[in-house]
Amino acid sequence: MPDALTAVCLGVADLGRSIRFYRDGLGWSTDSPPGAPIAFFDFAGTRLALLPAERLADYLGLPAPPPQAAGAAYISLHLASPAEVVALLARAESAGATLLRPLAPTFWGGHYATFSDPDGHVWEVACGGGGAV
Repeated sequence: MPDALTAVCLGVADLGRSIRFYRDGLGWSTDSPPGAPIAFFDFAGTRLALLPAERLADYLGLPAPPPQAAGAAYISLHLASPAEVVALLARAESAGATLLRPLAPTFWGGHYATFSDPDGHVWEVACGGGGAV
């Protein structure tokens, strides 16, 4: 079994737009310098990387650009409370995200909502229920 999940890399159509969405829109910090060919956002041992879709395809040995199946996978964030989920959803929407599912109770005792970023990547934002999903 691996020790940890260390990175998730998302292929994006416009790196600058995606950096603005995550950094300015959601308030996440990055130490990637302006003009860098990739951007990194760090979260407690896991790194989110943004890479132009064509470069990601080349790196992975896929046709450019790689096929996108929106909703075929999602990334989940666990927050402390429903209020934090609502606040993050508001920031995401004002930065250009599309709300897919508003905050609702879950079968596992927590609450969750989903949104897609400007490139169609789906994010779940959850809270409660005893920890990350």
